[in-house]
Amino acid sequence: MTPELDQLFDDANGDLAIGELEEAAAKYRRCVEMDATFFEGWHALGMALMKTGRYEEAIEAGLRCVELRPNDQLAWSSLSLFYVRHGNIKEAEAAGTKARILSWGGKVKKE
Repeated sequence: MTPELDQLFDDANGDLAIGELEEAAAKYRRCVEMDATFFEGWHALGMALMKTGRYEEAIEAGLRCVELRPNDQLAWSSLSLFYVRHGNIKEAEAAGTKARILSWGGKVKKE
């Protein structure tokens, strides 16, 4: 991570901490534009978008997370939450199942 990206991510986290959700989301989006493989940026973006009610965008960020780290339990759990908030119960259950498999020590994708 570059110093510039690190600072921007820290600034976004600060905005999130004080409830400035739109500002945080905008900064997280800039983070992932700077580095499209920045998992933590995508995850934080998804959470910020969910908190602002932008569920479809949160789902997109969540899908990017599971693409980057297909065996990450938190990524699948968060994606499930994004789907629930959007009312996509079937998709939420599927993502939740993958999170459970990972919690049991299994794998979603062979490495």
